[in-house]
Amino acid sequence: MKALVLKTAGGVENLILQEIATPSIADDQLLVQTRALSINPVDAKTRKGVGVYARIKDDPPVILGWDISGVVIDTGEKVSGFKRGDEVFGMVNFPGHGRTYAELVAVPETHVALKPATISHEEAAASSLAALTAWQVLATHAKIQRGQKVLIHAAAGGVGHFAVQIARHFGAYVIGTASAANREFVLSLGADEHVDYAAQRISDVVRDADIVLDTIGGDNIDVSLEAVKSGGTVIGIVSGRTAGLAEKAAARGVNGYPFLVSSNGNDMRQIADLLAKKIIRPSIFHTFTLNTMADAHRQIETGKTRGKIVVLP
Repeated sequence: MKALVLKTAGGVENLILQEIATPSIADDQLLVQTRALSINPVDAKTRKGVGVYARIKDDPPVILGWDISGVVIDTGEKVSGFKRGDEVFGMVNFPGHGRTYAELVAVPETHVALKPATISHEEAAASSLAALTAWQVLATHAKIQRGQKVLIHAAAGGVGHFAVQIARHFGAYVIGTASAANREFVLSLGADEHVDYAAQRISDVVRDADIVLDTIGGDNIDVSLEAVKSGGTVIGIVSGRTAGLAEKAAARGVNGYPFLVSSNGNDMRQIADLLAKKIIRPSIFHTFTLNTMADAHRQIETGKTRGKIVVLP
């Protein structure tokens, strides 16, 4: 089968398309033929030697990727929830070795869900890591409630555009930050307010948020803490850019902590239900192929992607 192998950490030229052996599957795994996959900022970070590179570098062949949608072509002996021919999607083995930059992927059955028949494989792949992150942050950890005020940074981005829709679904009052060019897009997702981060000081607009989802990190942590009310919650999702969040939050009487998404088939079924009911929808910015993955990585590194990037095998 074809797979895009990372020969060593570094630039996009280190992603090499080559023929490798079909992966074997354990008793609790599925062999999935990839119909579409999606990439995220963590893909580019890991390619460069940060992200989750330390977790996977000693497990060759090193193959990036965690988002997948495809068709089950074989099942392990102990698999009970899926059968050959099922269409499935999800985020695989994160934060471990996902290996979805490939035509065939060994997938734990507990990491995926059945793909709704009403959406394409491209839409399903786009609704994996980013949608799962938004769901786990808001529903599982922040325990979002109807009527709460929620501030979402980078609301036009991969996680952000799902977070706006999920927060709206829970009945929250949603404020999204984005460039002026993305104002209408953010409002179309269901946000009640848009804040142009380049033209407005966010803390002049929002000082009483119940929940802040910080998808930027670094100096933006201080911006988030200024926008949340006493007793509120700030969750930062950018690995390596949430230093000091917990301590700063505690000093302000705020709950604050970094968060890293993890594979969870039960949560993916929640995402599948939201997709099937058209409560959430992915926005696909551009579609690439395994042959043009270098361009996909260059795009994700711009930080200017609206919604999601999809890659076809």
